[in-house]
Amino acid sequence: LISILALGYLAKIGKTVLAPLFFSILMALLFLPFANWLERKLRFSRTISTFSSLLLMMAVLSGLVYFFSTQLSDFAKDFPVLKAQVSSSFNQLQIWVSNTFHLNFAKQMSYINQALENVLSSTALILGFTVSMFSSTMAFFLFSALFFIFILNYRRLLYQFIISIFNEQHFERVNEGIMEIQKIIKEYISGLFIQIIIVSTLTTILLSALGVKYAILLGVLTGLMNVIPYVGIIFSALIACLISFATGGNHTLMVAIGYLVIHAIDGNLILPLVVGSKVKINALFTFIGLLIGEELWGISGMFLSIPFLAILKIIFERVEGLQPWGKILGEESKLNKTRRKYKLTKKITLEEKE
Repeated sequence: LISILALGYLAKIGKTVLAPLFFSILMALLFLPFANWLERKLRFSRTISTFSSLLLMMAVLSGLVYFFSTQLSDFAKDFPVLKAQVSSSFNQLQIWVSNTFHLNFAKQMSYINQALENVLSSTALILGFTVSMFSSTMAFFLFSALFFIFILNYRRLLYQFIISIFNEQHFERVNEGIMEIQKIIKEYISGLFIQIIIVSTLTTILLSALGVKYAILLGVLTGLMNVIPYVGIIFSALIACLISFATGGNHTLMVAIGYLVIHAIDGNLILPLVVGSKVKINALFTFIGLLIGEELWGISGMFLSIPFLAILKIIFERVEGLQPWGKILGEESKLNKTRRKYKLTKKITLEEKE
């Protein structure tokens, strides 16, 4: 218990270093096959392959930053109009409730309108929060880039270090565990990227068909927040419903229903097919991991908690005496469970991953 508390305290005070370090480890595992391919096929040196992988990663992240900056700039221009529309929509809701249920909500709604007005008019607070988030995000990605370079460049030295600290009799088990972690995490992260693309596309199509403003921005935001299990889709749905309500309100219920349908498709089709169940953590420990990750490292901790639990699950399953901990982290095993298959064409069949 003392060791757990000490590690938790060190993780809390070392957030600035440990969060980007763990993120860079995940990215290094993802880009390791690309770096090995450059060295093996194109005869690149270790340094050139490392920086080539870094440039590819930075290009993807820069594209996301540019997309959100342009979309948020348009949102900022429309913020006064959106503020007026929110006030107008809430007034209409107040009138509708009063006329429908014959209840006097004037006093209660005045408090809601006043609170809403205070939130929407706190531009200085919003600006300060945005600047703080931007500076912390830039520091996070700067440290991540530096750690990414060092980890890829010294990957063989780090591998030899991990192997050498264990006894020779455990070499095969340790090596198997390292290879399994590398394989599973690579498949997990690449599957998450595919999941983000599919969910973002489905959400954008839904919101565009319903005529919701900022459909592309909300769609991409939903895909990214969906990485946080259960919590991400709820928050993104609330944001989309609020924007829909503020810009008209006629299709807010359809937006909520559409998000429920997309979540059902994601949980029953997309997630089993592209991510698989090997790193699937049950809902109880997923929720606990999210809470602990947010408490220790904030938003980045929520994103990184699930891969961290997946790595722990792989380690527990291979260490004698810790197998029960690996089982309790995963889903309940079902006997004689057959993997589902979906035949798209004569030559293309999708099969549920393990």
